Amino acid sequence: MKTDSRDGWESHPYRDVIGRRSLPHDPPLFVDPSKEIFFYNNLLQKRDTNQLCHPEVASVLFQSMQFYQRQQRWFVPILLLMPDHVHFLASFSMDVKMTNVVASWKRFTSNHAKIKWQRDFFDHRLRGNEGWREKCDYILQNPVRAGLIGKYEDWPYVLLPADG
Repeated sequence: MKTDSRDGWESHPYRDVIGRRSLPHDPPLFVDPSKEIFFYNNLLQKRDTNQLCHPEVASVLFQSMQFYQRQQRWFVPILLLMPDHVHFLASFSMDVKMTNVVASWKRFTSNHAKIKWQRDFFDHRLRGNEGWREKCDYILQNPVRAGLIGKYEDWPYVLLPADG
C-alpha cells in the first residue's frame, strides 16, 4: 500500500524502516578503499550516558584499533571517543571488506569492554575538496562543541598516529 507524503513523494508506510536495514556501506566497485578515507560515526544503543569515556574502556578501544591496524585491516589516523559515540577516519586495504572490518571491531569491543553498539553505523567517503585534515579538526573539536572541555588538546580520549 502506497501513501502520499507531505513532500509530494509517493512512499511506502514502512519506507524508513526498510531503508535503515539495508544501508550500503561498501564503496562502489570503481572506488579503491585503500586510496580513500572514510569518516565513521558509531553510536551506542543507549544515548546520553557515558559508556566510552572511561580509561579501561578507552584502553580496549585504542588497543584493538591499533591491533587491527598492525594486521593491516585498516589505517586509522584518528579515533576520538565521546561519552556515547565514537568518531574515526579510516582507509582499508583492497583485500578486506570495510563493513566486515568495522563489524568485527565492534563485535570485539562489545565483548571485551561490554559496549552495546547500535546495530549499524554512519560512514561517509571523503570526496573532492573534503580534506582529511579538516575532518580531523572537526572530530577533534567534537568534545569542545559538546561543552566537555575548553580546548581539544585537553581531551584524553583521542588516539592520533603520533600517540603510537
